[in-house]
Amino acid sequence: MQITRREGLKYGAGLAIATSVAPVWATSLNAPPSLQSLAAAKGMRFGTCVARNSHGGGFGNPRYAALIEAECGLLVPENELKWQASRPSATRFDFAAVDAILDYASSKSLAMRGHTLLWHRDKWMPRWVEEYDFGVKPAKEAEGLVTTHINTVLARYRDRIHGFDVVNESVMEDGSLAETALSKAYGGTEPLLDLAFHTARAAAPSAQLVYNDYMSWEFGNDAHRAGVLRLLEGFKKRGAPVDALGVQSHLIAQPTRPQERAWRDFIDAVVAMGYKLLITEFDVRDPGLPRDIVKRDAGVAALAKSYLEMMFSYPQLRDVLVWGLCDPFSWLQGFEPRADGAPTRGCLYDNDYRAKPIRDAVAAAFMSAPLR
Repeated sequence: MQITRREGLKYGAGLAIATSVAPVWATSLNAPPSLQSLAAAKGMRFGTCVARNSHGGGFGNPRYAALIEAECGLLVPENELKWQASRPSATRFDFAAVDAILDYASSKSLAMRGHTLLWHRDKWMPRWVEEYDFGVKPAKEAEGLVTTHINTVLARYRDRIHGFDVVNESVMEDGSLAETALSKAYGGTEPLLDLAFHTARAAAPSAQLVYNDYMSWEFGNDAHRAGVLRLLEGFKKRGAPVDALGVQSHLIAQPTRPQERAWRDFIDAVVAMGYKLLITEFDVRDPGLPRDIVKRDAGVAALAKSYLEMMFSYPQLRDVLVWGLCDPFSWLQGFEPRADGAPTRGCLYDNDYRAKPIRDAVAAAFMSAPLR
């Protein structure tokens, strides 16, 4: 669906009214264009993470599936492809949940991303990895674990998934690189990450290979951003086949203004090295905003709009994924509860599956984005 600038302005004017009156799955001649159609008009894609389950934020929940099918052109498994879910032991893989998500996506003509081939934090690795006996040749044993994992996943999915977060979150908040049992056995974090990317490229030559991390534009993220830049610079110097930076974009609504200039300098440095960009896990954390829903939703929407308009100004950015569409099923509810006990409201749709001002903000950002 192609949306002209004039049509976009017309849709934008009626967007808040239309989405506040009817659920997105309702059939209506006055329904606003989907976020995927607005993205596609600019040469971009919009999507969300998805779970297999039959309740909550899974495609087995009919109401949630209706949101996915109305808004999205792109999906990514929320947890099902991570080592904890897909590799219960060194010798056994379990892809039933990933297969189910892929079958659902295929049935709805939705594209898929892969997340993640290596979440390089010890707290997020399966316990068996941290307790593994690497024997008398630890480097060789660690190499075998990593290459077997990546080759097994890509042999199964490279023809159906064309972009992967190869490595996730290997830079610590202080800018240093995370260490795990794998990196210690292999001889260092940088060579382990290089191994992961080289293995992925050999197994899936045409796939987009992404380094994904959560550095952000709030105050206090300077060291993290600097660490990510050092890692990306190192990849270039060593010839690691990294195509893009995945910018998670879990925004934090704070009384202080974000470091917009510092953030733009960071993104400028990333694209100057030749990397593409993705927004991989967008939502807004709202504990710093008032309890009042009208004020809180307005603050969330304003922050989202300013951030997305800045990011969409970069032609290197094409894919935009939210980390869940609907508030009650968001990871934020358990991760960062509000001090006043109110549910967080960082997603595009509320507890009743109704669109919120942040949905309008995302739509407006797509409509004002330059054409890719």
